[in-house]
Amino acid sequence: MILKRLRISRVTWISLYLVFAACNTQDASTPTRHCVNKTTKAPILPKEMSFFNQTLSLTDIDIKERLEREILVNTYFHSSTSLVIKRSTRYFPTIERILKEEGVPQDFKYLCVIESNLSNVVSPAGAAGLWQFMPNTAAEYGLKITPEVDERNDLEKSTRAACKLFKSNYRLFNNWVNACAAYNRGPGGLLRDMNSQGVNHFFDTEMNPETARYVFRIMALKLILEQPIKYGYNIPDSAKYLPIKCKQIQIKKPIKNIAIWARKQGINLKIIRLMNPWILTNQLSLNSIPCAIKIPANKGELGMFRK
Repeated sequence: MILKRLRISRVTWISLYLVFAACNTQDASTPTRHCVNKTTKAPILPKEMSFFNQTLSLTDIDIKERLEREILVNTYFHSSTSLVIKRSTRYFPTIERILKEEGVPQDFKYLCVIESNLSNVVSPAGAAGLWQFMPNTAAEYGLKITPEVDERNDLEKSTRAACKLFKSNYRLFNNWVNACAAYNRGPGGLLRDMNSQGVNHFFDTEMNPETARYVFRIMALKLILEQPIKYGYNIPDSAKYLPIKCKQIQIKKPIKNIAIWARKQGINLKIIRLMNPWILTNQLSLNSIPCAIKIPANKGELGMFRK
């Protein structure tokens, strides 16, 4: 066994030596593409950008470097950023419509991106949905949370609730950037930070590390999503996720078994949950109705139910 291991070891070292020698050969006729690291290109920042309907100069050293950090992080976080680009075509049309109806700047859709990567996730702290509402804040802004339903996962209702919160913050600060930062820090916390430092704008305030990066992450995702090719993401429209065409069924009576109810609609429980992530269980009792359940308008998009 010892001799056998020694032979394997000698063969391994010889192989490694040959590979190393090949990689360091200076023969110009020998391709070396497997031995040479590609140069990492740092994205070039614009001198200014539009942010919350204002032109923001990026010549300030602090602002430029903090923004550049977030652009580098998200540009080279390929899998995550690629998925965000693909998901944005599914969710942005609804979010943009509601933001317009509520009189909230369109740039808030990028806040939704950094909160959840456009996915209904639950944070370790208990925040949920695309907008990552905590339970108490969700209840304050009219979102229902019960053992059966969680409206933080309802795109329409949670986006309207988020708009109410943004407008509440704006009335307090009279500034959309501050309103944005307050979504993370909390309006009371942001006010205390500003008052203690004698300033009145996020960009002039020393913040905790998370909030200090928060607005810059939103700015970075805005730049990347508005010009993905510039930042190395050439994803064709055919590869992006489209909204699923649906129709709504008004539910006025309890449903004891949603799986059986779904089969009567020609679909299944999996599809019901996919299109209605706010439904948590296999039933809807009196406390959960009235409500509206979405089902595919074209069942072929999600596959027909198979017996």
